[in-house]
Amino acid sequence: MTKKYVAPSHEVKAFHCPHCGAFAHQKWCKAAEMRPGPPESYGECIEGVSVSVCSNCKKYAVWVDNNIVYPRSSAASLPVEDMPDDVKEDFIEARKIVNDSPRAAAALLRLALQKLMVHLGEEGKNINNDIASLVEKGLPEKIRRALDAVRVVGNNAVHPGKMDLRDDEDTALLLFDILNIVVDVMITQSKKIDEIYNRIPHSAKEAIERRDKKKRKHSNS
Repeated sequence: MTKKYVAPSHEVKAFHCPHCGAFAHQKWCKAAEMRPGPPESYGECIEGVSVSVCSNCKKYAVWVDNNIVYPRSSAASLPVEDMPDDVKEDFIEARKIVNDSPRAAAALLRLALQKLMVHLGEEGKNINNDIASLVEKGLPEKIRRALDAVRVVGNNAVHPGKMDLRDDEDTALLLFDILNIVVDVMITQSKKIDEIYNRIPHSAKEAIERRDKKKRKHSNS
């Protein structure tokens, strides 16, 4: 997977920029009053106000009393590169609102999960059945447990796109991570394995197929 998301934090030297999304070094400085000119000059520092500047995009963020006030920031992970576009659209929208409404963000993420199931070859109608099918296809059991733990699947599941009064920010943030993990395991890693397998010479592939065919024959006898 890509580098773990590091949320913007006051006076931290590097984090994922709220503007460009890159993990980059941040230059910190104090905010000061601007004295009218000519010539214009800076006056005393404004207490409790500081500025961070991203080394990648050169854009700045404004902080008041250790909290970022510009631009709007999110503690949620960024979407991984291989996330399908329609899933990523809901994911990014959820990131924008998670600070103000974790329940609404969680509802969007459940909808995104339903859309992801279709990209993974499932029906996308019953998430519980889809997850069970993915486990059979290689989705780690621990991820299934994580999905159960945040009430994404199971008998008490909330329907995709619906809000659950029990959802809080921790639940929503965990859902962001789970979506990224599922995409990484089922799409990114699968793609990498296919790329490695395609490098094998054709003769070697035929030998592997003969071996597997022989093994299946013995197991069925």
